[in-house]
Amino acid sequence: MKTYFPLVAATGILAAAAAQAENWDMPVAYPSDNYHTENAVQFAEEVKSCSGDALEITIHPSGSLFKGDEIKRAVQTGDAQIGERLLSAHANEDALFGYDSVPFLASSFEASEKLRAAAEPVLGELLASQGLTLLYSVPWPAQGMYFNQEVNSVADMAGIKFRAYNSSTARVAELAGMVPTQVEAAELKQALATGVVAAMISSGSTGVDEKAWEDMSNFYDVKAWLPRNTVFANTAALEALPAEVQDCVRTAAEAAQSRGADTAAELSGGFLDTLAENGMSVAEPGEQLAADLAGIGEQMTNEWLESTGEQGKAIIDAYRAE
Repeated sequence: MKTYFPLVAATGILAAAAAQAENWDMPVAYPSDNYHTENAVQFAEEVKSCSGDALEITIHPSGSLFKGDEIKRAVQTGDAQIGERLLSAHANEDALFGYDSVPFLASSFEASEKLRAAAEPVLGELLASQGLTLLYSVPWPAQGMYFNQEVNSVADMAGIKFRAYNSSTARVAELAGMVPTQVEAAELKQALATGVVAAMISSGSTGVDEKAWEDMSNFYDVKAWLPRNTVFANTAALEALPAEVQDCVRTAAEAAQSRGADTAAELSGGFLDTLAENGMSVAEPGEQLAADLAGIGEQMTNEWLESTGEQGKAIIDAYRAE
């Protein structure tokens, strides 16, 4: 049962709230040493401090409380009060969730931030209709392609078992003649080790997390897109908090969004260095491969706009506006 506090002076509210502190669970899909998870831990610490201990958020990494594909639903139903999820993994539910995974639309951190701002009104409204409140999102480094062989064109990819984590990655695989298999982050290492998948598109961060050099030999820095992990709260749980505590959550979320983006940019080059230091070939795509992938990107952009209608067009128009 939620506790409601009388409208008194701010210090009195926080003192009363601290006496009957609220505890929230925050499931995340990534390991504790991943920068997204570390950022979430700092977010939780700032909420606790700002609220005078009135709200304590416990981070559950590596899908330990709910697996990645269960997190959004768990927050919607109130089984968790807050969570972090790669929303593009839910593009089959609503194509708008895939705004950040349209190939070659936004291929830099600056472009990713501009696209996030353009999509925020539409995305916030969509989440609100599902009982969720958008708090913040943080980009991954630009996505590259991992293989266990040299790849010079899309033709070289035919028949390869490819790890998909959302509808965009599955569609890339299909258009390239590969075989997509949905694999969540927590199961990725095992899937690579056992041959369930033999290639993937992901960031250098994921490659380092999973020690990709143990299972694959080549990384192509195609800069396909910068997917974003999004943190959202159960709206009813958030609105049951005193107004001052809600403000603390939103203030900490704003700081987490900025801090996370800065961290991603700072770490990006180092991830690729680590891949190379461990024996992977790290290279830009060749001319033919780049041209083949650009064609796939153009087709997928058109498909996304067709599936999202006026809302998708509004996002793209806002993103491309001067």
